[in-house]
Formats: sequence, structure tokens, C-alpha cells
Amino acid sequence: MASSLSDLSLASKHLLEFERMYDYENRLKTFTDWPFTEGCQCTPENMSRAGFIHCPSENEPDVVQCFFCLKELEGWEPDDDPWMEHCTRSADCAFITLHKNFDDLTMEEFIRLELERTKCFYRKNINGIILLFEKALAITTKNLLEYCATCHQCTIELDP
Repeated sequence: MASSLSDLSLASKHLLEFERMYDYENRLKTFTDWPFTEGCQCTPENMSRAGFIHCPSENEPDVVQCFFCLKELEGWEPDDDPWMEHCTRSADCAFITLHKNFDDLTMEEFIRLELERTKCFYRKNINGIILLFEKALAITTKNLLEYCATCHQCTIELDP
């Protein structure tokens, strides 16, 4: 349970950090160790324009995540088009359906966009929290039933 709460804390930190990723230059800075740099479709510039940030792991050097919808993609090939991959794998991402530059958004448009980004975050993370509590509830219920079934001080009969 502590591990899952730690994961939630890290995810919350990402929610706040990813707010800076509306800026193309901030996304581009994450691609310092990107394996594809030129002569291909998935250059750091194209990846950043498509809303991705680079978040490599030890075993997967080409993992990216959309800062907005949080979709993670890996296994990139030089001819993969970041926009097409993003559209194909996360068609409802509000960032890829945005038809104007971020700097040209009105305050109302930005607030609506940020609200949608926050909803994406909660959708992705709340299922894990619910699962965590369902498991804890099942274990606690089982333990209580076992205890009550072996308790000789009460007259209630329970089937474990």
C-alpha cells in the first residue's frame, strides 16, 4: 500500500511538472539522449511538436509520453511519424486536436484545456487507487471472517 501511495505522490508531482510542457522548448529539452536525431521522422523536434516528452528507462531508451493525455509509447522506428502514432493510439487527446498554437489560446481556452488535462490525469490514476482499496478491503474482510469464525465468545455463526 505504501508503494502505491508513493506512486500516486510521484504521479501528482508529474501533473504539476507537466504543466510546463505546454511549451515546445521545454518538451524538446527532454530529448537530450533520444536515439533518433536526423534523417528520420521521429526527430526530437517532431516528437516535441506532437506533444511528447522523452522519459527513457534503463531497458527502454525510446519511451515517450504525451504530457497531456499521458499516453506512453515505445519501440519507435526511424520512419514512424509522431503525429500519426499519437493520433492512432490516443485519438481523443485534446492536445493533438488543438488547431492553434498554445500562445494563441484565449484564457478561457487554456482553462478548458488544463481542465481536460487534469481529468486525463485522474482517469489514468484513479483506477489504480480504486484497485488498491478493493484489494485491501478483500483482505480485511477475509481476515475478519476468519477471526469471527474462530471466535468462541460470540454465538453468531459465520461461514468463512
